[in-house]
Amino acid sequence: MREGRGQGRDNSVHSVHRAISILQVLARRGDAGVTEIASEIDVHKSTVSRLIGTLESRGLVEQASNRGRYRLAYGVVLLAEGASRKHDLTVISRTVCRALAEELAETVVVVVHEGRSVVTIDQVIGASSITAVNWVGQRSPLHATSAGKVFLAYMPRAELQTYLDEELERLTPHTIVDPDKLDSDLAVVRERGYSIAYEEQEIGLAANATPIRAHDGQVVAALAVSGPAFRFGEDVIPTIAERLLSAAAEISERNGYPKAG
Repeated sequence: MREGRGQGRDNSVHSVHRAISILQVLARRGDAGVTEIASEIDVHKSTVSRLIGTLESRGLVEQASNRGRYRLAYGVVLLAEGASRKHDLTVISRTVCRALAEELAETVVVVVHEGRSVVTIDQVIGASSITAVNWVGQRSPLHATSAGKVFLAYMPRAELQTYLDEELERLTPHTIVDPDKLDSDLAVVRERGYSIAYEEQEIGLAANATPIRAHDGQVVAALAVSGPAFRFGEDVIPTIAERLLSAAAEISERNGYPKAG
């Protein structure tokens, strides 16, 4: 009996996640049919149809002028009015960053893209950190940082090519300054979903980074974990990357990106 009640609660939470994902898809698309929504969030059409029926009955979703398509209803506006202030990315991500820094005992930063540089907008220092460097507000070249490689990997090809065509500054002997080699490195970033920078920005420093996305899927920031290079060996990178990807996904969901499944 206890197991059954637990499973019921799990299913209810899962339904809530899926319902929110439906709302996020409609917010991005404007209107969509059941089949489109089901494909985007990787859920069976019958489940999407049932959840849309519930959302419609509560005034959050309504049928569009085209039968079989749905859009957000005025009930969503009423919910939005209950927010006392707009949460920026640092507020949205702070709890997740703190948990990640505590778990990995390393420094966690949120980074944005500006021109040919990245700028750190928030930082949480882990317990094992041996540095008191404050990265907030500091600018670094895109190609020499793990966060920068994330932005390069996911930017439009023409924009990336413009960056590669200009001279790449060498910060350390390990900085990748060959355009073809950097381009190949970025292809690996896209394939595995995270980047690695090992002593490319400064000697003794290593970092991993992965994208933070907006509701439309655009990369709006990067979440990075950094620390002494000797603690970022090949044996621990998979563990760090797994937790980094999970944390970035949670921040992206809080930022409006639909949760799959």
